[in-house]
Amino acid sequence: MNQVKDVQPIRSKELIEDMKWSLKKWCGERDYILFLLGINTGLRVGDLLKLKVSDVRHKKRIVIHEGKTKKPRTINISNIYDEVQGYIKAVDSEWLFPSRKGDKPITTTQAYRQLNKAGKMVDIEEGIGTHTMRKTFGYWFYKQTKDVAKLQTILNHSHPEITLSYIGITEEEIEEDLNNFVL
Repeated sequence: MNQVKDVQPIRSKELIEDMKWSLKKWCGERDYILFLLGINTGLRVGDLLKLKVSDVRHKKRIVIHEGKTKKPRTINISNIYDEVQGYIKAVDSEWLFPSRKGDKPITTTQAYRQLNKAGKMVDIEEGIGTHTMRKTFGYWFYKQTKDVAKLQTILNHSHPEITLSYIGITEEEIEEDLNNFVL
């Protein structure tokens, strides 16, 4: 799965809504909630899939240890609290994203397949992968705050340049901002 390089953030709110609709319709609530948590927290898919129902039940903040960096990270889910709590009422597993095969979470491969399936249903053919969620979070966090330092901290990147490149803030967008900049 060497598609990380091609994976892009979803840069349109309309396409984000299309993905949510498609996941609910074609994949199910589990995959919809995975996407919702992914785009609202910026967690890597591996960290999302390790979550247990007990980690999120009645909580608006959760603390995880990131798999890649081993650093603790506090995640605020108050903006999607009601949807997450509604979802876990129907989950019959200790895992937040249970596999239908045995008592374990779905794999990153299965998450990738479901996101791709939902993307195809709404004509997002290119650049959908598990990293799409994290990049979409980063892109929209940056668009709303313009705070690359804060985003760099959230994503645990070592340099602002890495963060901007990661979320796909392109030369074109910088140029557009400069064109609209007036003192």
